[in-house]
Amino acid sequence: MKELKKLPDSELEIMQAVWKNAPPVTTHMVMESLNPQKEYKQQTALTLLNRLHERGFIRCEKEGRSRLYYPLISREEYLEFETGRFMAQMHQNSLSSLVATLYRGKNISQEELEALQKWLDQKG
Repeated sequence: MKELKKLPDSELEIMQAVWKNAPPVTTHMVMESLNPQKEYKQQTALTLLNRLHERGFIRCEKEGRSRLYYPLISREEYLEFETGRFMAQMHQNSLSSLVATLYRGKNISQEELEALQKWLDQKG
């Protein structure tokens, strides 16, 4: 896996729009996928897409007057990176610490605990 770095929230939002659509993705598709409450201007989206290209998260091809974007990092790869970083920083890589925190904060239901237990039992 490539050496990843944490994306700023604005770039992550653009990247999520890229992941949400089947490649290739156009600027218009990205704009359509963004949260309308944020009111991104097209130039802002283009700037963020350029940053993602410079960071190696997407590939850009020009086709006529359009630009086509292809993800180079999958959502799963980035999720694994962010989760690992979070677990190391906040829970010292302890799954039990994470689950205990979620349970205390009432962010995990009994059904989710049972599903987690089933998953752990299967992984042995």
